Amino acid sequence: MAQAWQIYERLLETYGVLPLKPRRKPMHELISTMLSHRTTERNEALAYDRMWDRFGSWEAIRDAPLSELVESIAQSNFAEVKAPNIQETLRRIIAERGEASIDFLQDLPAEAGMRWLTALPGVGIKTATLVLLFCFAKPVLPVDTHVHRVSQRLGLIGPRVNPTAAHPLLQALFPPDAVVLYHYHKHLLKHGQHICPWGTPHCERCSLTELCDWFKANHAPSPTIKVT
Repeated sequence: MAQAWQIYERLLETYGVLPLKPRRKPMHELISTMLSHRTTERNEALAYDRMWDRFGSWEAIRDAPLSELVESIAQSNFAEVKAPNIQETLRRIIAERGEASIDFLQDLPAEAGMRWLTALPGVGIKTATLVLLFCFAKPVLPVDTHVHRVSQRLGLIGPRVNPTAAHPLLQALFPPDAVVLYHYHKHLLKHGQHICPWGTPHCERCSLTELCDWFKANHAPSPTIKVT
């Protein structure tokens, strides 16, 4: 935990303090995040906008012919899988809540909210944590591909830990504080995009090298050879 906190403080020094405030309406966040799986941010937004422009309401999306919904979100990869999951998710939410709203999650503890969201089709731990943290400021830690990769290189999780297993392991390294978890997620995501990408990291520009297992293993000083 000491290493994790040192990394967190260094990230704050490097990238600064950000306000934690809802960035979207919860239903938008939920469905858009479902669309985002294995898809670029641009294509996620394009698929969402085309879906909404075509159908105009959650009820219409729920009731649309499946082939038409697949066509409308085709910009998102695996549209044929995502479309039925989105429709079934909308059916369950509207049937249980009487409307297309998940605002009630604000009043649930984080653990209960996680259980409820991950019971929906197509909603995994990453989607659930993103919704709960960004929409309701719940103390959960989303682990996307960048957070996962950089956390492994830093040595906070093992090399064989997959992203799903990484969520509770990484979250346990920090206090249950939404602001702390938000900053770790946001700053490590940015770090992974610009400094520590897949492939060769830009260690010469990194502020975390002295805390990084990967750097120590791959940039170890050459042994001194004594001449006798």
